[in-house]
Amino acid sequence: MKSKINLIKFTKILLSFSVLISIGSCQRDISELQEATNPTNGDIFIDGFSSGLLYAAFGGSVPTAFDTDKDVTYNNSAMSMKFAVPDFNDPKGAYAGGAFFTNSARDLSRFNTLSFWIKATQPANIDIIGFGNDLGANKYQASISGLPVNTNWKKVYIPIPDAAKLTAEKGMFFISEGPENNRGYTFWIDDLKFENVGTIGNAQASIFKGLDKVTNSFIGVTNNVDDVAAIFNLPDGVNQTVNVSPSYFTFNTSTPAVATVNNAGLITTVGAGTAKITANLGKSVAKGSLTINSSGAFLSAPKPTQTSANVISIFSDNYSNVPVDYYNGYYAPYQTTQSADFTVSNDHVLNYTNFNFVGIQFSKPTIDASTMTSFHIDIFLPQALKQGANFSVQLIDWGADGVYGGNDDTNATRIFSSPILAGQKWVSLDIPFSSLGSLVNRKHLAQIILSGTNIDNFYADNVFLYK
Repeated sequence: MKSKINLIKFTKILLSFSVLISIGSCQRDISELQEATNPTNGDIFIDGFSSGLLYAAFGGSVPTAFDTDKDVTYNNSAMSMKFAVPDFNDPKGAYAGGAFFTNSARDLSRFNTLSFWIKATQPANIDIIGFGNDLGANKYQASISGLPVNTNWKKVYIPIPDAAKLTAEKGMFFISEGPENNRGYTFWIDDLKFENVGTIGNAQASIFKGLDKVTNSFIGVTNNVDDVAAIFNLPDGVNQTVNVSPSYFTFNTSTPAVATVNNAGLITTVGAGTAKITANLGKSVAKGSLTINSSGAFLSAPKPTQTSANVISIFSDNYSNVPVDYYNGYYAPYQTTQSADFTVSNDHVLNYTNFNFVGIQFSKPTIDASTMTSFHIDIFLPQALKQGANFSVQLIDWGADGVYGGNDDTNATRIFSSPILAGQKWVSLDIPFSSLGSLVNRKHLAQIILSGTNIDNFYADNVFLYK
């Protein structure tokens, strides 16, 4: 929703000019000058558009989906905003959507909510609707998702997460909605404005879905504060979840020498030790946190020695990788493995946590490894090797039909344990195809299944085939 297809200005352009008047030798002390402030106009559409409002249709939307309507209005107003959602596969665009914004910023800090009335030709759920999209940085965007509407007029509130931040806002309103059950329909919005409603409750803010998370890290690793949200109690008693830009929050770190966090929620590990990242939304303490356990400097995997002409790479910064469907298939219901991949100084590393098994798939297209002789992977177990630990690598060929589970699939597994397997250091595992007798075919390799016993967490790098 970044590119502009259609730009409409709803007000006439007023040309202004300034006149410099000099009266004798009079001068004014600069300390007497007042700092300019932005207008505090909260109206967007009240019987028509407020001054200076612009509209831009989002990329991929129907450029003409938005219009005004004098026939269908709320409370007999002069006109309403009308949005025509297209059918599925409409050649003009996939959805109705765009942003209403101003070139000159407004001060919205005295308001606490965006409100409007809405109705539709049928029951539907609006995909996303909100404010703060100015077709620029969208720094203070806020929205609600899946807004239910029907054929009756309904008043909607989208609370401002922290109005003190909105002293210079240009993004007044935005909306995006696709077909419902592949069919289009029409909805209307009226009496659209920012206002101050005294019966909106304080925010119940959260980061990381309200969970207290823990992660291992190294100097140079960055993470983002994600899954940020705020719940407000509306005048009708409903608890409304608002999608919130991280810029509304004030982020805190318990130990700046270990991890820092900027205003956008970017966390950077800068030293060894432990740091806890928390947040506030205005005066509200956000639920959820991230505890970072940093081991200090990261030791990268050994640099491969094979030349690129002799390698088919699946995951490595040292070669060009083939297309990969995924590095974690999240195979329900038996897989417990999660991913917490990280990057250190442009070195991308796979990080598997809560490990039992994980699948890496590359089926579009499959790999012809008939001329390759071996498989390679580097793994690092951050903890000491537990007694009885083992690590298995299974390679799966889908056969000529290129379909999983077909009659011509073949596979083979190699299991590693101590002393080859070790903890707290990089271990390079090389598997000659000559040792995998049951892998009869290698012209349609499509999957790697990694599994283990008594291994909770490991990093992986340099996953490739070579000759």
